[in-house]
Amino acid sequence: MTLQEYFAKHPKVAIAFSGGVDSSYLLYAAQRYARKMKAYYAKSAFQPRHEFADALRLAQELQTPMRVLELDILRHESIASNPENRCYYCKREIFSSILAAAHEDGFSLLCDGTNASDDLDDRPGVAALRELQVQSPLLLCGLTKEEIRSRCKEAGLFVWNKPAYACLATRVEHLQQLDLPTLQRVEAAEELLMRLGFVDFRVRVSGRQARLELREPDMTRLLAQRQEILHALKEHFDRITLNLEAR
Repeated sequence: MTLQEYFAKHPKVAIAFSGGVDSSYLLYAAQRYARKMKAYYAKSAFQPRHEFADALRLAQELQTPMRVLELDILRHESIASNPENRCYYCKREIFSSILAAAHEDGFSLLCDGTNASDDLDDRPGVAALRELQVQSPLLLCGLTKEEIRSRCKEAGLFVWNKPAYACLATRVEHLQQLDLPTLQRVEAAEELLMRLGFVDFRVRVSGRQARLELREPDMTRLLAQRQEILHALKEHFDRITLNLEAR
């Protein structure tokens, strides 16, 4: 089945849109093939500002209607306590909120950007999507991450080479309580590294310690800028370490 065939069968859809590569291409395809569609962005403490900015930019470039939902995700102790299956509770809350908003707007079908390259056995949130009957057209049509990037580039979508980006909560070790100050420190640290030109990295947090995970080609450059980076990150963390196992 192709996406054109999928949207011919499901001509009226709501799209859970994050601003990442997968949901961006899904949004583009829905805009092109569906009779009626609308994007929904769940804005919470788990999403950094640059992801929201990318979502706004793409929706504007595609001239796609987008509804932004402001969610206080940390008020749920099942999420804020950060258990190993936190992603299940988080997805359940976020997609339940999107579904409620979509139903208000007259949509009965919600789609997300899960694709054929995703490891579904290692994603607790997938169970929540299945329970809520969220459909994944990219997966149903057998589209891999590589194919989606290629199609994004061909379509002129600026996100085509954007690195995969998991939410800020994934940076904090399990069972460490999630709170706004911790997430803001992570976001500030990662924004600093982005400004310095680093890509596809993570700032992992355990207590007040940050551990940097970089691509191997970036490690030498980081060490060359060590003092500048330490000075900046020490504003947010007591100790900074480097994971020598490259991403």
